[in-house]
Amino acid sequence: MAEQKSASWKVSSRLRANARTLRRNSTDAERMLWSELRDHRLNGAGFRRQVPVDNYVADFVCHAAKLIIELDGGQHFSDQGERADAKRSAVIEAKGFQVLRFSNHDVMTNRAGVLETIATAVATRAPTLTLPRKRGRERKHLAGKQSQ
Repeated sequence: MAEQKSASWKVSSRLRANARTLRRNSTDAERMLWSELRDHRLNGAGFRRQVPVDNYVADFVCHAAKLIIELDGGQHFSDQGERADAKRSAVIEAKGFQVLRFSNHDVMTNRAGVLETIATAVATRAPTLTLPRKRGRERKHLAGKQSQ
């Protein structure tokens, strides 16, 4: 019998707790971008925030498009920060994701341009997004057909 492998989606409790903390303590730029991405607001694409991927926590993830959005503050622009970001991006991209990086300044001053770049990436990577289901409407519709 083959050896049982642990599920690849299991996340350590430490990483999960870190992601929760990051959700609670988001930056102004993260809150601003999240208000535009949440609830399928960007062309119907579903995003999640502060999601564990490998040993990292990605700022925003669209699983349908295999797209990760990273927002970078000032600490990311040092030599050491750029090396760490390159390593992080390489690990994430090896899992099949595309990583888009924006500075917090870009989000705060050019939100429309950032959203346009994200929307273009989503459209190229997942041209047929599934729309959220309207469960209540489906049930009423089916109930009406059955009574006829």
